[in-house]
Amino acid sequence: STGLTEDQKEFQKVALDFAAKEMAPCMAEWDEKEIFPVETMRKAAQLGFGGIYVKPDVGGSGLSRLDTSIIFEALSTGCTSTTAYMSIHNMCVWMIDTFGNEEQRHRFCPSLCSMEKFASYCLTEPGSGSDAASLLTSAQRKGDTYVLNGSKAFISGGGDTDVYVVMCRTGGPGPKGISCLVLEKGMPGLSFGKKEKKVGWNSQPTRAVIFEDCIVPVGNRLGAEGQGFSIAMQGLNGGRINIASCSLGAAHASVLLAQEHLTVRKQFGEPLANNQYLQFRLAEMATRLVAARLMVRNAARALQDGREDAPVLCSMAKLFATDECFGICNQALQMHGGYGYLKDYAVQQFVRDIRVHQILEGTNEVMRMIVARNLLQG
Repeated sequence: STGLTEDQKEFQKVALDFAAKEMAPCMAEWDEKEIFPVETMRKAAQLGFGGIYVKPDVGGSGLSRLDTSIIFEALSTGCTSTTAYMSIHNMCVWMIDTFGNEEQRHRFCPSLCSMEKFASYCLTEPGSGSDAASLLTSAQRKGDTYVLNGSKAFISGGGDTDVYVVMCRTGGPGPKGISCLVLEKGMPGLSFGKKEKKVGWNSQPTRAVIFEDCIVPVGNRLGAEGQGFSIAMQGLNGGRINIASCSLGAAHASVLLAQEHLTVRKQFGEPLANNQYLQFRLAEMATRLVAARLMVRNAARALQDGREDAPVLCSMAKLFATDECFGICNQALQMHGGYGYLKDYAVQQFVRDIRVHQILEGTNEVMRMIVARNLLQG
């Protein structure tokens, strides 16, 4: 909490308490039984965590990107998988709040901010992941409607959520032909694939989202035709900060678990905490965590201020924090020895849940491309 305002310390305390009382005791069960903890998330929404950086007139909390990062880091100490879904949901509500007209904002945002309804972000397709500008899902305009055909892959919440923010092609090839439509569950022609079996992130369902002559009113388009790719990328700048923040929470929790294990576990007649090699590794873990946290918070401030370098700072923060925090969690597991590989111990779940953070919201290879392009363009 160093350097935070009194309000931010209070947000952090509320989120840490919620994580400890409402999430951590259920984390293993949600993972094992693949439970989507709807009621727990609705409790979080009562604290203002359903639309953290959404404007208050439609039910949001109106907080800053830094406030949001602090909250997601704190919540992630209780269950990284559930918090990561909440971060995606928040990104979707922000996109509707920011790019929707007044009618759309007031139609969709209040029930999403309260988490009466849940949202999913639909960009990735079976044939276009990192190359998002080549997406093929098409929307043909017919009068006051679009006819949507295609499919999306790896959609968090898919099938269990109510609102789908979909990037689709309304024009020619490339990013300028992409528009953004908001779909609602139950629309004719909208269906879902099988629930995917995943290494981690098991407290949130993942399915393909399929469109077969799906009829969507033109009034459900966010922004103008051709604006979709810009909307998607602006959403992802914040999404990268959010997912990096979730990584910080997992790493923070893993450092504490390692610290406790080194203190209580004895080998060769003395606690592991007396071993200088392990002391040094713990010190490195804590140092890398603090460095990653500072980077994420710096990028969050830049994004909040609308700085020109915000996108590249978000990419740097996402790259650095997700790589470093996975290493921290993995080292914490190693420190547990054989116990770390047992599902009775929480550290293995943090490792499994955090691994995908290096892939989603833009792979870390793509983050390197963004940073390098920025440097070489001068």
